[in-house]
Amino acid sequence: MMCLPASPPAPALRTWLRLGLFVLLCLGIGQALEKKVVKSKVGEKVSLPCCHEIPISESLHKYRVYWQKNITDVVLAYSEGNMISKHKRYQNRTEMDPWNLTLWISPMEILDNGSYQCVVQRNSVVVCDESVILFVTADFSKPNITAEVSADSCESTEMVIMCSSHGGFPKPRISGALNNMSVEWNATWVSESSLSPYNVTGKLVLNVTKDVNITCSVEYNGFAKSASLLLKKTNDCFVPPVPPPYNVITASIIIVITFILAIALAARYLPRHVCSHCCKGQNSVEEGVKDSMKAPLSDKGTAETSSV
Repeated sequence: MMCLPASPPAPALRTWLRLGLFVLLCLGIGQALEKKVVKSKVGEKVSLPCCHEIPISESLHKYRVYWQKNITDVVLAYSEGNMISKHKRYQNRTEMDPWNLTLWISPMEILDNGSYQCVVQRNSVVVCDESVILFVTADFSKPNITAEVSADSCESTEMVIMCSSHGGFPKPRISGALNNMSVEWNATWVSESSLSPYNVTGKLVLNVTKDVNITCSVEYNGFAKSASLLLKKTNDCFVPPVPPPYNVITASIIIVITFILAIALAARYLPRHVCSHCCKGQNSVEEGVKDSMKAPLSDKGTAETSSV
């Protein structure tokens, strides 16, 4: 007699089925929420992919294709292979691939920024419906840095630093560094609307005690424009030396007076000793001269006595 394995209880089986369905539902929602992202710059040509590709055995005549922006504006629409609608903003700037249904836009404008949706129908049945987000970037100008002296002294120079850039999109972030040390700018932005070019200005007040290098960077959508300026301390004053303390002055005066007295005493007593030595030497010379003169006279007297 063979023993068959016992089948799992019905409640446990239903629990596993519910769990599996829940996982599939979460995966489906996650894929539905995930949107493609395309980035481009003003003036470039960009392609937005669709979610369906027409098989080679078929043609565009069997489909309806809608490309719409922000759900409300129809960029262009095709029915039975013919274009039935195109938004005036996209006149002469858009085209669609008849097979993979990719939407091409050129040249890009800031107003093209937003979410696009591709809807494909076949026999009035929705084949696919998927969105793609388009981020449009406009380059900012190279930052212009200026410095104006607001206060000046021997110790430091107070300067107002201004950094400005214009004509870019989206709203930028401004940052900077002072000798490679990060600094925070007081920034202001000006734009006509959320989809218009921005002008940005940063202000910074610094006390400069020596020559330093300031850097300003404008960052936007993964891009950046930077500039640098050397700030020079304008006023180098001559600081007079600090006079010595009173006790130092008194000691110096005593030393000088003592030195002068020593010189005066030396000048008074030293010449006498020198003259006494000179007189002794002079007397010795005079005695030698006299002795030498006496010697010939004595010889002459002797000679005369001999002759007598």
